[in-house]
Amino acid sequence: MKQKASRRKTTERFGPVENLEMHLRPDWWKRIFNSMYLKTDADVVDDKEISAYEVGLFEGVLKPVKDAAILDLACGQGRHIIEFARRGYVHLFGLDRSNFLISRAKKTIAKENLFVNFKEGDARKLPYKNDSFDFVVILGNSFGYFERLEDDIKILKEIFRVLKPNGKFLIDVADGSFLKDNFSPRSWEWIDKKHFVCRERSLAKDNERLISREVITHIDKGVIVDQFYAERLYTNDSLTELLRKIGFKNTQFHGAMSPDSKRNQDLGMMERRLICTTEVIKEWTPIKKQRPARNVVVLLGDPNLKDVIKPNLVFDGDDFETIDRLKMALSLLPDYKFTYLNNHSSFFSDLQKLKPKTDFVFNLCDEGFFNEATKELHVPAMLEMLGIPYTGSNPQCLAYCYDKSLIRGIAHEIGVPVADAFFIKPQDNIFEMNIQFPVIAKPNFGDSSFGITQKNVAYNIEQLNDAILSIRDKFGFDKPILVEELLTGAELTVGIIGNPPDNYSILPIIEEDYSQLPADLPRICGYEAKWVNDSPYFKCLKSIPAVLDEELKQFIEISSLKLFERLGCSDYVRFDWRLDADGNPHLLEVNPNPGWCWDGHLAKMAGIAQMNYSQMLEAILKAAENRIYSIKY
Repeated sequence: MKQKASRRKTTERFGPVENLEMHLRPDWWKRIFNSMYLKTDADVVDDKEISAYEVGLFEGVLKPVKDAAILDLACGQGRHIIEFARRGYVHLFGLDRSNFLISRAKKTIAKENLFVNFKEGDARKLPYKNDSFDFVVILGNSFGYFERLEDDIKILKEIFRVLKPNGKFLIDVADGSFLKDNFSPRSWEWIDKKHFVCRERSLAKDNERLISREVITHIDKGVIVDQFYAERLYTNDSLTELLRKIGFKNTQFHGAMSPDSKRNQDLGMMERRLICTTEVIKEWTPIKKQRPARNVVVLLGDPNLKDVIKPNLVFDGDDFETIDRLKMALSLLPDYKFTYLNNHSSFFSDLQKLKPKTDFVFNLCDEGFFNEATKELHVPAMLEMLGIPYTGSNPQCLAYCYDKSLIRGIAHEIGVPVADAFFIKPQDNIFEMNIQFPVIAKPNFGDSSFGITQKNVAYNIEQLNDAILSIRDKFGFDKPILVEELLTGAELTVGIIGNPPDNYSILPIIEEDYSQLPADLPRICGYEAKWVNDSPYFKCLKSIPAVLDEELKQFIEISSLKLFERLGCSDYVRFDWRLDADGNPHLLEVNPNPGWCWDGHLAKMAGIAQMNYSQMLEAILKAAENRIYSIKY
C-alpha cells in the first residue's frame, strides 16, 4: 500500500511576490482566524490587560446600564464581551464566523463561570430579531474585511435592524488616513521562542484597501503559514458618510487609541484605531402576527415490511420505542403540526392528497423506500417529482455518499485524507495482490454498518478471503468490496446541523471508547455494536467527548465542511473519521440524513452541546425551513 499521508498538507509557499493583491483570496477571512492568528496577534488580542483597558474606554463612551443588551459582532474569541461579563453585565451576546474562535470563547466562559450567548454566524445575515439590542459593538478592528463595499453595507444594515430605537453602535476601526501614509512595507518579529513572522504590505490598486502578507516560520519545521489578507481603509469622512447613507444619526468620533503591546513591535492594522459611535433613530418595528404552525409530514420506515438490516428482519420493540420517543419529542415543538406516514405502498398517493396542506416533509425514512437501503434516494426523488420540499439531502448527494469508493475519490480530490485501500471487483483475485495487513473488508455499497463485523478484520490473506466471501454471501457476488488498511487510532464522529457557509453549527466531536472491550476483539464500531444486544461490542462500547488538540480538531472540522459543500449535503450530516497510529486523521464515511434516533450518535453530540433530543430535531427542522423559504431574521 502507499505511504500514509500526513494530516497536514504541505504549506503553499510563494517566494518573492511582486503584487500581493494577485494572491489575495476574496474569502481569506474564512481561513485565517485560527490558532496561528492567536499566536501572531497575541500581544494585542490575547492580552487581558489590553482588553480590560479598552472595555473601560468603551464603557466611558457608551455609559451602558448593567442590564443593557449588548451584541459584540465579529467578537473573535470574545475578549471584549467576556470582559463586560466580568464587570457584571448580564445580557451579552457574541457572534463570529470562526468556529475555532467561538469554541475558544465558550471554553473561557465555562472556565470562569460566566455567561455570554455565543453564536457562530455571518455578520451580513444576523440570527437575531428586529430591535433586540441596546448596543452593538464591532471592536478590535474587525470591520472592512470583504472585497466588496456592498458586504460592509450589509453588515451595517443588519446592525441598524437589530438595534432598538435610540440604540447605539460603537466601532473601533483602523485609522485609514494614518495607515495610508505610515504602514510598514516590510517587518518581522519573534512571536515566541519557536516562531517568527515576516510581513509585507501594499495598497490595493484602488487605493482603498491595505493588503498584507504573513509568512510564519517555525525554527525546526520551516515555513508553516504563507497567507494574505486585507482591510478596507476608512477615514472619519468616509465612515461618517457610509453610516449616514444607512440611516444612522449623530455620528461622533472619540479620539484614537493604540494598544500597549508588551512585544512593542509591529502593530500593523492595530497601530492606530478610531473610536466612533452613532445612533439609530427609528420607530419600533411593527410586531408581525405570529405565523401559523407549519404543517409537516414525517416520513418513516414501513413497520409492516421486511428490513434486512435489522437482526430479526422486522421492526421490534426497540424500533417502536424509538418512534414513540420521536413523536413525543416533536410534540413539544409548538411551531409545527405533524402528520406521520409509514405505509410505503401508498406513499405517493398519500403525499399527493396531503400536498395542498403540507409546508414541507421531514424525511426520516433512512431505511429507504420499501425498507431497502439502496432505495433511500428514491424518497427525496419522489418528493421532488411531487414538488414537495423536504428536509435533508437530495437524491444526488445520497447516491454519492452510498458509494464509499466514490467518496474516497472526491475526498482525495479536495485534499481530505483517506485510508489506503483496494477496490475489489468480482473478477479480481486477491491472492495476486500486494496487500499489507491488517485490513478491514467492507461492502462498497452499504448502510448502518450492515455486513461489517469483527470477522471483516483480516490479518492474513486467508482471513481476508473469508471476509470477502461472507460479504458476497450477504450482498451478492456481483457487488464490489472495499479493502482498507486497519486504522488503530481514535475513532471520531463530527456532526453538522445547518447549511454552510451562512448558518450552521458544528456539534462537539465524539470518540468511540473501546477501553472496556475485551482485548482480543478488534477495535471497530460495526454491525454488532449497533444491532446485536448480546454482543460485547453492544455492551462495552460507549461514545465520549473527544479530547483533541486544537489543530487536529480544526483540521477535521474544516475538512468536514469542505465535504459538506462539495457533496451538496443539506441540513444535517455526520462524518466518521479515524486516526492512524501516528495520530493522522482519515475520513471513513460521509452520512447525509444520518440516524436521527434519540440514542444515536447525532443525539449524543447534541447532548454534549447542551441540546436535548427535541431541540436537536427542531434545529434540523429550522435548518431545512430556513433553506427552503430563504428565511431572513
